[in-house]
Amino acid sequence: MIPSLPRPAWLRAATALYVTAFLTFLFLPLIVISVFAFNNAPYPAPPWHGFTLNWFFADSSTGRVGMFHDGELMRSIGTSCQIGLWVTLLSVLVGLSNALLIERHDFRGKQLLSIMMLVPLVIPGVILGVSILAFASRIAQFASGHLHLYLRFLRPGLTLVVLGQFSYIATIATLTLRARLSRFDRTLEDAAMNLGASRMAVFRTILLPYLRPALIGSAMISFLLSFADFNTTLMLVGGNPPLTVLMYDRMHQGATPVLNAVSVFLMAASALLALALMRRGARRGTA
Repeated sequence: MIPSLPRPAWLRAATALYVTAFLTFLFLPLIVISVFAFNNAPYPAPPWHGFTLNWFFADSSTGRVGMFHDGELMRSIGTSCQIGLWVTLLSVLVGLSNALLIERHDFRGKQLLSIMMLVPLVIPGVILGVSILAFASRIAQFASGHLHLYLRFLRPGLTLVVLGQFSYIATIATLTLRARLSRFDRTLEDAAMNLGASRMAVFRTILLPYLRPALIGSAMISFLLSFADFNTTLMLVGGNPPLTVLMYDRMHQGATPVLNAVSVFLMAASALLALALMRRGARRGTA
């Protein structure tokens, strides 16, 4: 349909109804969570008992413990950030290497490699986590029984969580960087090398600045996917749970407004980060 042509009234009404229903479905749960994070009641449900910030800042002396005074909760956020940083670093580095390998070189099995890289994306997270745990446990048992080596990093814990998340997030980083790299004009590199620049100088001064938006984008996507991952993480986590696993355990004990406060905090942090990146992009565009 051509957008400039007039549309019948029923189609305009149906479009408006669909958009309204979609936005309601998308944002209404977030609004409800945000509202009851400030409700002065020990449960995250109606009725409204007044506005309070206790679920964010209260300490044990008030009879309530807000999220910023909940040691276990803050440690889990730190653990999620630690995992996310490692996964982001590994995913971006490996993704950049994969993108350069596939886009710049021809070799036997290139198509097969490109297809196999997509496999982790279609495997359910639970299956991926269980497979990695079983494989790592077999190696650890063999090393312990035959080589008398105790490979602690192959037991459930942060190392396995990082490896489990990296196994599929690296593919997403690779696809993001490949899409950007495929549009690069290689004659710019040829011209620079004809003028005497080394390959490293060309990479540092021409290719890397061109890839910077994709590098930043893939890093942000990798970190957010790592921070929000639950299925794979649940299968591989040890005694120091990240935020998603801890919130799942606490939901089993009963929902509290503290969990709503955590959700509001994460939404605000994500929004501020997105705005900062958009502002940075706008500044670069006008520079």
